This record gives sequence, C-alpha cells and structure tokens, in this order.
Amino acid sequence: MLEKIDTELTRMLNIKYPIIMAPMFLVSNAKMVIEANNAGITGSIPALNYRTDTDFRNALKEIRANCKGPIGINLIVNKSNFKLQEQLKTCLDMGVDYVITSLGSPEEVIKAGKKQGMKVFADVVDEKYAKKVEDLGADAIIAVNSLAGGHAGPMGPEVLIPLLRKSCKLPVISAGGVGKGQDMRKMLELGAAGVSVGSPFIASTEAPVNKEYKQACVDYGAKDIVLTTKLSGTPCTVINTPYVQEIGTEQNWFEAFLNKNKNFKKIAKAITAYRGMKVMEKAAFSATYKTVWTAGKSIEDVHSIKPIKNIVEDYIQQYEKNS
Repeated sequence: MLEKIDTELTRMLNIKYPIIMAPMFLVSNAKMVIEANNAGITGSIPALNYRTDTDFRNALKEIRANCKGPIGINLIVNKSNFKLQEQLKTCLDMGVDYVITSLGSPEEVIKAGKKQGMKVFADVVDEKYAKKVEDLGADAIIAVNSLAGGHAGPMGPEVLIPLLRKSCKLPVISAGGVGKGQDMRKMLELGAAGVSVGSPFIASTEAPVNKEYKQACVDYGAKDIVLTTKLSGTPCTVINTPYVQEIGTEQNWFEAFLNKNKNFKKIAKAITAYRGMKVMEKAAFSATYKTVWTAGKSIEDVHSIKPIKNIVEDYIQQYEKNS
C-alpha cells in the first residue's frame, strides 16, 4: 500500500492521504476522529454534535491525548447557530487545527483563526462564493457537489472542480460521490487537492449510531437516495426507507406556506429543523420504525461494516490499483 499521496492538502495538514472524514451531524465523534488520524487521514466533527461546551472541550482533549493528527471542527456560521461565539472560542482555546465553515460567511472565523494559525476551509457550491471566501482569506474551499450527502450542491464534480480551479487559487477539496479509491483518483485528476468523504464512514465499527443505520448503508445504494424538504425546509438527502416513502419527501401545503412567508419564515425553518433533528436522532440511536437516515450516493460502494482503518486501506489500495 502507498506510504503517502502528495497533494496540497496532505502537505497543509501533514497527513498521509488526502481524505477528510467529513463532519456528519449526530454521527461524527472523538473516537472516529482518533481512528481516522491514526489511519493516516484527518477527521472532523460538527461542533453542534455536543450539547454543552464542557462536552465539546472534553472531546477535543480526548482526541489530542490519543493521536497526533490534525483536529477539524465544522462550524455553522449563520444566525441560526446561537452558540457560534462560544464554539469558536473553544476551537481557538483548544488549538483546533482547521475549521470547516458552512451556511454563511466565514469572515469572523477567518479573522480569528489567522491570529492563531488555525486554518479555515469554507463550504462552497459555485465560483461566486468561492471568490468571496478567497478574498476573505480562507485557506481552502470544500467544493460541495451534486453527489454529496446531506445538503448537496447544484453541480457535478466534473463541472464544479475545474470551474473552481479556474476561478480561484485556493486548494479545492471535493465533497460528494467518493465511495471508493477510483473516485478519489478521479477527483484529484480533475484538479482537487483532496476529498471529503462522509457516508461510507457511517458504516464503520466506531460510528456511534445503531446497527440498523449502519446496515442500511450496506443494503441500500445510490438509487435509493432521495431528497426531502421535511427535515430542515432545505432539500436534504436521505435513504428511501419504507417510512420515508410513507410520509413523503415534500412539506405539506401549510409547512411550505410558513417557510415562504416573510413574517414566519425564520421561526418556521427553526421549528422544522428542530423537529427534523429529533426524528433523525431517534432513528440513529434507538429502535424505531420511523427510519429517517441521512446518507449520500457513495453508499453504493459500501458492502460491509468495517473499522475505519480498513475503510481507509480499501480506498488507498483501490486508488493505487487504478494508477
């Protein structure tokens, strides 16, 4: 197996292989990041996965005590995240190596991070926003394409990666559609400096979710991924389980009305997101027939539940075999 794959991302973060284990809501935790780092890649966690600042700080201490690799944290940077200031302070206090920003302007995070050498990678879906975050001083961009799990972008990687490479000078990390090593090679050949991979790691032995969720990532495939607006008001990818088919993927007329009405839109979206979060949390951690599981099309290449170390080894061996 290859000792190292040399790219801008591996040099920037001092890792062996250009893979970020993507921050996954409810799924990512300290144990997964430790195993990812020990396998030669890097892992990241949404700060929102921790209910209290004490829990967040303890998780960062646990990671730092058990591995030498870089720690990544995902921060939601729009007004819906009331904990942003506290989370950012914790990232700075605890020496987080890089932050992935989502759903808003990364300006505040970039300014704070520059003072302490913390790198900032910003989620983007088009060249307009990529140019904006480049001007703000971001260190790299996460190119969220149409194959991504969760909230996907509008463009496929074949269009998005070359477009971003042409329009800005920042390293491009491709997010979406990387279910195997051959996919990673394709993204690097298109001009990406690395890839962000989420869904295949749901089916890892270290993931804290229930065995039913993990097995679903094995049993279902790309054709079973559908978009729903019921979880947050914004289209989000989920596995098309019998329960999802039962409840449908579109908001009812009243929910849609509230989400479009300027007087109620903010509170309606907040209520929708809270209810959606509770449904996903119950499905991920407890026995229930209400199975709403978030995942992307890359589960097509998930064939068994494995340790993170073995998942990474598979990627690198497949990448090397396709060289």
